[in-house]
Amino acid sequence: MAIEVGSDGYQPSRIGLFLLYGLVAFLFLLFILRFWYLQILRGEEFAQKAHANRTRQERIFATRGVIFDAKQRLLAENRPAYVISLIREDCPDIPATLAQVSQWTGAPLSVIQAKFQQDSQRIKSFQPQIIATDVPFEKVTDIEQQIFQWPGLSVETRQRRYYPHGPLFAHILGYVADAGEKELRADDQLALGDTVGVQGLELVLEKRLRGKKGQNSVEVDVLGRQLEKRQEVPPQAGENITLSLDIDLQRAVSEALGDEAGAVVVMEPDSGKLRALVTHPSYDNNAFTTTLSKKDWAALVEDPRHPLQNRAIQSVYPPGSVWKLMMAGLFLEQKIDPKATVICHGQVTLGSHTFRCWKGGGHGAMNMLQSLIHSCDVYYYEMAQKVGIDNIERFGKACGFGAPTGIDLPHERSGLVPGRRWKTNRFGEPWQGGETLNVSIGQGYTLVTPLQMAVYVSALLNEGKLLKPSLIEEEEPEVRSLLPMPPSHRNFILEAMRVTAFSGTARRISRPDAIMGGKTGTAQVVRIGERRLKKHEMSYQHRDHAWLASWGMKDGKTYVVVVMVEHGGGGSAVGGPIVAKVYEALFGPVPTVDGPGTLYQRSPFAVDGAESNRRGGQR
Repeated sequence: MAIEVGSDGYQPSRIGLFLLYGLVAFLFLLFILRFWYLQILRGEEFAQKAHANRTRQERIFATRGVIFDAKQRLLAENRPAYVISLIREDCPDIPATLAQVSQWTGAPLSVIQAKFQQDSQRIKSFQPQIIATDVPFEKVTDIEQQIFQWPGLSVETRQRRYYPHGPLFAHILGYVADAGEKELRADDQLALGDTVGVQGLELVLEKRLRGKKGQNSVEVDVLGRQLEKRQEVPPQAGENITLSLDIDLQRAVSEALGDEAGAVVVMEPDSGKLRALVTHPSYDNNAFTTTLSKKDWAALVEDPRHPLQNRAIQSVYPPGSVWKLMMAGLFLEQKIDPKATVICHGQVTLGSHTFRCWKGGGHGAMNMLQSLIHSCDVYYYEMAQKVGIDNIERFGKACGFGAPTGIDLPHERSGLVPGRRWKTNRFGEPWQGGETLNVSIGQGYTLVTPLQMAVYVSALLNEGKLLKPSLIEEEEPEVRSLLPMPPSHRNFILEAMRVTAFSGTARRISRPDAIMGGKTGTAQVVRIGERRLKKHEMSYQHRDHAWLASWGMKDGKTYVVVVMVEHGGGGSAVGGPIVAKVYEALFGPVPTVDGPGTLYQRSPFAVDGAESNRRGGQR
């Protein structure tokens, strides 16, 4: 092939032409290699990314388990609630969108902006972020008609916890709230926007009640609008829980306690089931399922009557004379003759200190049974000096005091059975003999909860088993330990309680159609002077706490009822009427009969020397 030569005689270089051909070939090769890399080597990966650009994974919230009372009536349920959520990457103008949400809901723009800024740091831009909660249903329709104009916004339906009986069960059920930083860090199954139990059974049974979230696959267009939705993982609803509590009994007990600050425990001694657990004052736990204002929160926290406190398990008190039910068991263990008498002149002197009996003129000759029936302090002063504080501490702890009962509620207090080592560690001082006398009548450093006392009295009736108090109906009885008492000693104490309810300080709870037992207690808040002041002569904070620990048997059913009235005054005068009303709810109205009744002659406890009809005082 001939090569033409230009008129000027110039001939192009073959090398340049070959370089041009080579460059073109190289570019085609790069293109082919890139195509192979994108379509063959990483084709599946990029296909998944492309699919992800048009599909999103959407959580399906699981239905929280509901809570029933023992008769299958609702105590905690779920109701629909509406929220507005925003997907940031689909929203072209976030400031304007937030302003529109503020206009729709009536919430201050500053509040919405603050919530948006806080949550946006923890939620990815393609995930829904809740910016308004608890949107009223009447506003939802208007919002839905306009929301298509605001890309990224949507109205979602969530569930909100509702407690039909509010304050009546607030301390038991607790409440739920949005998961915070602490909960999110502790549980990788939680995400921002989830609700979790914060107090009460809602907290303790959180894993059982929560359930498991499901997942939807949602296909969207370039504007983020939903085109198609399909379910990939179905949600699993939380477990429904049936409690041992009874709404009617709980309400009757609450009404019996009235406006008093205190607690009432109703327990079945054989099973450990709690049939009522009331503490006053209370609060409405529904207020915590929505946004509680700082003002309302401050009002609850600063209330001098402490409505957030569960007095049945979280408040500890000197037990007063109900402590003598434990002390009598110790005396019997230490082989003190129950028939031996102590002469009560109304006071005992130890060193330079005088320790007084509640009855100024004294009780006269008192044996162990009579000391329980008439609640003679001097008898316990004298016997406590014989057994000593070390035995009191050991025996008291063996009876379940000074330790939590194990109830499925948070923040239970242990109470205190004081001793030498405790005082040295606490105050750096040795134990004094007079402190032993104070402890012997449930004063001094001794502290118990109403529930601890109910567990102890139940153990006297159920062959000595210290049971875990149960709030769950299907839960089997759990024996945590045994009382250090043989049956004869337990029967002695129970018989003393029976006679006390018939003719002693607890006779206000006596009824002719049931076998009743009781022990009153008046726990002093301030030291007794030369003259005990009347209730109306003292400021509220200086008044005594009123106790009454009791049991009742009728028609094959046995219940333990313990009441503690904070700053209520005398255990007999204040606690007696409350406990009597509780037994009316349990056993029905008290029948009218001529005479004192006949059940006193049919004691189920065989104890020598237990007959004593002498009327007691008002301790």
